[in-house]
Amino acid sequence: MTQRTRHADARCYIRNGEDAPGTLQTPVKLGGSGGRPPSHLSMFKKILVANRGEIAVRVIRACRELGITSVAVYSDVDRAALHVRKADEAYHIGPPAAAESYLNVEKILTVAKRCGADAIHPGYGFLSENAKFAQACLDAEVKFIGPTAASMEMMGSKTRARQEMEKAGVLFVPGTSRGLESPQQAEQMAAKIGYPVMLKAAAGGGGKGMRLVHRREDLKSALEGAQSEAQRSFGDGEVYIEKAIVNPRHIEMQVLADEHGNTVYLGERECSIQRRHQKVLEESPSAIVDPDMRRRMGEVAVRVAKAAGYTNAGTVEFLVDEEKNFYFLEMNTRLQVEHPVTELITGLDLVHLQIRIAAGEKLSFAQEDVRIRGHAIECRIYAEDPDNDYFPSPGKITLLLAPSGPGIRRDSGMYEGWTVPIEYDPLLAKLIGYGTDRPQAISRLVRALNEYFVGGIKTNISLFRRILSDKDFQEGRVDTGYLDRLLKCKPAEVKREDAGIAAIAAGLFAVLDPASVVGTVGTVSENGRGGAGNGSAASGWKRAARVEALR
Repeated sequence: MTQRTRHADARCYIRNGEDAPGTLQTPVKLGGSGGRPPSHLSMFKKILVANRGEIAVRVIRACRELGITSVAVYSDVDRAALHVRKADEAYHIGPPAAAESYLNVEKILTVAKRCGADAIHPGYGFLSENAKFAQACLDAEVKFIGPTAASMEMMGSKTRARQEMEKAGVLFVPGTSRGLESPQQAEQMAAKIGYPVMLKAAAGGGGKGMRLVHRREDLKSALEGAQSEAQRSFGDGEVYIEKAIVNPRHIEMQVLADEHGNTVYLGERECSIQRRHQKVLEESPSAIVDPDMRRRMGEVAVRVAKAAGYTNAGTVEFLVDEEKNFYFLEMNTRLQVEHPVTELITGLDLVHLQIRIAAGEKLSFAQEDVRIRGHAIECRIYAEDPDNDYFPSPGKITLLLAPSGPGIRRDSGMYEGWTVPIEYDPLLAKLIGYGTDRPQAISRLVRALNEYFVGGIKTNISLFRRILSDKDFQEGRVDTGYLDRLLKCKPAEVKREDAGIAAIAAGLFAVLDPASVVGTVGTVSENGRGGAGNGSAASGWKRAARVEALR
């Protein structure tokens, strides 16, 4: 018989015991507002969140604020995940493998039908940019909170998007608008546009299927490698070529479009700080974008969205050269990981707006009503080991010290005692600092990072301390190669006057109170006590002080 266990820190019931593989369970009822949504959202009584982690928690909170019942889905390893604990209902959808759970369209739509969901929010990643899923939702008469399948198909392929932008008169980086058919064609185009060149997967993202080529001799092998990686990653080996811009900035523009023909832009985000072509830190506004450039980029972004017949939230990405010329790169047809920085500088809730647009509402504001106030910077906190080439670091979170205070926002999918699974992307949380200007946002974020500690696993928190203390970053001198250059330099030693005193204090505690000894640096033993195990509980403040001293 299945037993239910009540969590002490949440009104949440999670099932214990084994479920038959691949079966859909009856919903787990969880704490939440539930109830009917306000009249202006009468078509959405219940929304299923087809995702996990911090973005699922973010959408669930938006549903609660709007009075909409939220439904979570979870795999075997996510039974005790935070998004499951926060939702009003939760359904098991399969084993850990994403293909059998979070990417399984049939199972997710079966849950939607079973629980009576009116709409599905895909979050980001997983099925969020899957045109077939969007069409399947339409066929099942469940509203997909996002663009139409047709818009996704048009912008999902980078080569097709380039073809459409060519028709719309949008400037993009010189190169091909169709996939390369042979190494010979690649060599001819490279000779025409000049080296260095970039090979890119047409269906790609996240740096997969990308190769930077500086010489003709390396082009053939790079093309073969890019095509092979693209095929493995996306099931599509199409690769195109474009001119590699030297020291570019990666700047994107947030757009929002309702289903009544109204489209606005909400300002830019600077996304140049990347590792292996993946964003690590984002901020808004960009240090190099003035009001005139923002207007011109925004107008192009709106033109791109209208050319695609786009609705809901989307992002148009640009490459910006050293002369501040900008070129269309691609469009992301979903909510972005970095959306909180836009929310903070505009005062708009993008998830609320996504839901309202999907419910058929018109935008309640026009372009001239959008105002940018202050500065926001976001750090993506990953479970990865900076000392081991940022290798994923799954495991149990044994201690969590979360930052707070003025100007700090934390969107998180973790909690103390939770075991981080290895099966999914290692993003744990997003830490965002907001200030009236960039220096204040940086100083607040530095303070918050110094308050932040996650015990039991490795995280990349130290990387952000290093970035924010770097003079080039502080002065806004960044491009997409910035982080690679920074990581090649040996980090300067951080001198902390209290470190020696704290270390001595930790040693004294170890001698005077063996029961509260920390088992390893940053972790405690399974029962929460020290190695002596004499039954006395460890002092929380002592443990926190020792962890701070030893990290």
